Amino acid sequence: MAARVEVIINASSGQDDKEEVRARLTSIFQSCGIEARISLARSGAELERLAAEAAEGPAQVVVAGGGDGTLNAIAARLVGKDKLFGILPLGTLNHFAKDLKIPLDLEAAARTIAEGRPVEVDVGMVNDKIFLNNSSLGLYPRIVRERERQQERLGRGKWWAFLGAALRVFRRYPFFDVRLSADGGTFIRRTPFVFVGNNEYEMNGFNLGGRACLNNGQLSLYVAHRTGRFGLVRLALHALSGRLDEAQDFDRLCAKEIWIETRSKRLPVATDGEVNVLETPLHFTILPGALRALVPQDER
Repeated sequence: MAARVEVIINASSGQDDKEEVRARLTSIFQSCGIEARISLARSGAELERLAAEAAEGPAQVVVAGGGDGTLNAIAARLVGKDKLFGILPLGTLNHFAKDLKIPLDLEAAARTIAEGRPVEVDVGMVNDKIFLNNSSLGLYPRIVRERERQQERLGRGKWWAFLGAALRVFRRYPFFDVRLSADGGTFIRRTPFVFVGNNEYEMNGFNLGGRACLNNGQLSLYVAHRTGRFGLVRLALHALSGRLDEAQDFDRLCAKEIWIETRSKRLPVATDGEVNVLETPLHFTILPGALRALVPQDER
């Protein structure tokens, strides 16, 4: 392990006192014989600047501290570079860290950076935006944008705003028409959502939403078609009972390249929970082994 580590922490992620986190990390890294420069990013612009500087700087290891959106912003600067990506799961859900079996405990995660081993993992891309977990269009981006409006306008906390946004969007429950092309096959659907994953997601049982593999070099595509509100509940019950393959109104497949065409020239698209408006058609690709992440020594 290199003796120089660049750590970037999103000061607004999670609930912990980030100054206290910085002090604890300094002590942990020093005990491992590692010189760590730890920066707190207090805005999205500062996070982007620090990530860009770290990607071009001398440190061999660049560490992201925060949730999946923070990890995405920093990893985007490291894709294809000869640097190692360390992860401190300081967000709420921490999907990417969990799929890589990164410990959620701060000290254990820091020691993974000091003592872990590098693995090459795939990265998804839609147009010019990367995603470590998934990208979606339809219901979820609408909920995120409405949640942000409620947080700003009504001063609600993140989870109360999310609940209010979900109820508002589900009342409207908009459908849209898409033309999907995946590895040479084409089909048309009228759907409330399209979900594209970086590698395959578990869609049955109690490991629902997890990934066993992040280096299989494939995208996964999930589309519900002509499914109403109760239809989504039915799909969820099918998934939890391990019978999703029986669903008649749900498509899933794996591909290396996906094109999505709609009637709209621009669409809100979520990537790892962050929403951007992208021009259509949307072009999804997989970048095999584009990111070198540090994981625990005993993880395959």
